[in-house]
Amino acid sequence: MKTVIFKKTLFILFFLSSFIGFSQSLPLSPDAKISVLTCGLGNETYSYFGHTAIRVADPANNIDIVYNYGAFDFRTPNFVAKFAKGDLQYFIITHPYADFINEYSSDKRSVYEQDLQISLPLKQKLFDNLNKALFSEERYYTYKFIDKNCTSMVVDVINKSLNQNVITKKEDTDKTYRSILFPYFDGHFYDQLGTSIIFGTKVDQMGTRIFLPFELKNSLEKTTFQNQPLVSKSKTLLEFTKETPKSWWNNIYTYLFILLFVILARNKTVDKIYFLILSLMGIFFVVMGFYSFHQELAMNYNVLLFSPLLLVLVLFSIFKNKKWTYRFSLINFVLLVVYFLFLINKAHFFITLPLIITSAVVLVRTAIRNKKPIPIII
Repeated sequence: MKTVIFKKTLFILFFLSSFIGFSQSLPLSPDAKISVLTCGLGNETYSYFGHTAIRVADPANNIDIVYNYGAFDFRTPNFVAKFAKGDLQYFIITHPYADFINEYSSDKRSVYEQDLQISLPLKQKLFDNLNKALFSEERYYTYKFIDKNCTSMVVDVINKSLNQNVITKKEDTDKTYRSILFPYFDGHFYDQLGTSIIFGTKVDQMGTRIFLPFELKNSLEKTTFQNQPLVSKSKTLLEFTKETPKSWWNNIYTYLFILLFVILARNKTVDKIYFLILSLMGIFFVVMGFYSFHQELAMNYNVLLFSPLLLVLVLFSIFKNKKWTYRFSLINFVLLVVYFLFLINKAHFFITLPLIITSAVVLVRTAIRNKKPIPIII
């Protein structure tokens, strides 16, 4: 989701504070409009899923600003560690609408607008809540991929202003979060593979929460409030066709080629390197599962495929301990079978199946190499 901090933000804060103060907002005129903006998908990691923001436009007060809950500061000390751990603070900022729309036009990303069809007092209450958040400690929140992001925060502030849980998810509630995410990685194969294997059981839950921008857009279209549609018909402010990137390496073909090479090489060193890579990834998954506050990374059953026990197998193989190399080959093969059976009904079954097959072939091959021959008695 979009996280660029515009230079004019401080100017807007100064402009608003000069009229608003910290406890009372500028009274909106009857012509004021508040709308939800949904921004299209991009090809940068932060933009794969789109973005959500709120626009407040009041010509009588010369206001046309966008409230954006998707900002963070790259200058935060230990930024990478905080992001990985899941305690990085995101915050709400504002942009001039003209700058906001120009930014997305420059990035060639579509923008859609849905006007909230609510009374002036409710618009005022929403405006007050946005500014209260902007000028207080409510400005900050701890980012969570599913539970707290730029989209869920918009849902929360609107529902809070309407005094009820008006906006709820209206479609795909019978799909898992993992299944919902899959189409968003079109043209980014290794990102799709990476998220498939680093996410644990939470993303296999049914996707009952609105957490993606276009989920919110589609749900708003089907939401009513006080016996009328909550939003007007969606307007297209910018329209671009997303260009799917083409890469000679970021595709399924290089993935299959590498795994096919491992199978056909029939080389002990190649097998050890393969197992070493998988085991180190498994150790990383385990560490992140305990270290990170991101619930999506916890309880990651993919460690059955990326088993840390493969490292033990590699060490026994290096020290030419045939007995224990054989035994750990069998142990890891059993874990692989359990993983295969558990994964059959999961969204990422087919993308991980080549890895499962490769691991099975190499484990069987390693076991055969190290199996103690049966003595023949004549």
